[in-house]
Amino acid sequence: MSGPEAKNPAPAGISSPEEIDVAALFERLREELRRGAVQGDSRGAEFASTRALAERFWPVTAERPAGGGPKGAVKRFLRKLMRWYVEPLAADQRVFNDSVLKLVDALSERADAASGAREQAERLVRELQERLERLERRAPAGSAGPPAPVTVAAQPAAAAIPDYFAFESRMRGSTDSIRERQRCYVDDLRAAAPVLDIGCGRGELLGLLREAGVEARGIDADADMAAYARGEGLDVEQADLVEYLGRTPDGSLGGIFMGQVVEHLPGPTLAQSLGLAAAKLRPGGVLIAETINPLSPIALRNYFADLTHAQPLVPETLELLARQAGFAETEIRFLNEPAERLTEPDDPVIAANVRRLNELLFAPLDYALVARTAANA
Repeated sequence: MSGPEAKNPAPAGISSPEEIDVAALFERLREELRRGAVQGDSRGAEFASTRALAERFWPVTAERPAGGGPKGAVKRFLRKLMRWYVEPLAADQRVFNDSVLKLVDALSERADAASGAREQAERLVRELQERLERLERRAPAGSAGPPAPVTVAAQPAAAAIPDYFAFESRMRGSTDSIRERQRCYVDDLRAAAPVLDIGCGRGELLGLLREAGVEARGIDADADMAAYARGEGLDVEQADLVEYLGRTPDGSLGGIFMGQVVEHLPGPTLAQSLGLAAAKLRPGGVLIAETINPLSPIALRNYFADLTHAQPLVPETLELLARQAGFAETEIRFLNEPAERLTEPDDPVIAANVRRLNELLFAPLDYALVARTAANA
């Protein structure tokens, strides 16, 4: 990047150094960066590339190795004679480059802030769309029969939250994001029909199973969640899981899914639910229970943000409860690793410590218990 007083010949189409308008050059740079931020998602790479190039040429100086021998001696002599002229130019160049770096950084921060605001606006729009659809799918006020209760959940705080649907929508994220997170379970349940999705929410997994041709139905304690899922054409009813499993025939299910449910259940209810699940599954049936990983500090923040959680469950606790409930095989799968990681340095000792910090600070956000009943039961 050339400063206003550089003496190199100007390329074709560029004014001579003496004619360069610094203010105009800054405005041109600002406009180029603004246009790059609007035109595509590659602006982060463009900013990084521009910043790296500017960093490379920032420390401008007239001092260069002169070499040895007579030629080097002549260069050193001439440098002393010219320093009074060259050094002010180099100083001006350094000031110019420093100013450009600060401008690039400021524009990058503004672009990042604008991107964050746009993402927040898009998230709010998705939430409003879901809430409007929720209202449309509620039973009309004049319909036959009493309105369904807001929630029949066993967790004590669920009914106390004024708008549990909106609360869950904000805490868990969009339906598209949940679908992608739950897509990994389709293969586990492909041969497990019929599947019962307990706490199915808006029906993300049920939609995936329908697309895969797997027979499945769902229950949810919240009336709005159940109505929303039915609006997607899914077989869902509002029910308490203990009551529903209690009236389900033994051995009639091939698979049970509980996504982010077990952490909502008080200890006795959780143990009872796992025992019922084992009884309702046929031999070789599978239970998948996904929950927050309390070994992750980031996940614990999300855990304590939800007032309806009863207790976090470390993997060993949930696995032991499943074994005691009658499941013959259990497996723990860790899921959804955060993108943030500390960079490991070259030093092997420090790198080992950083690796350990990464394991502690950036552990997977969730884990899933995969439990199976005995095949010859």
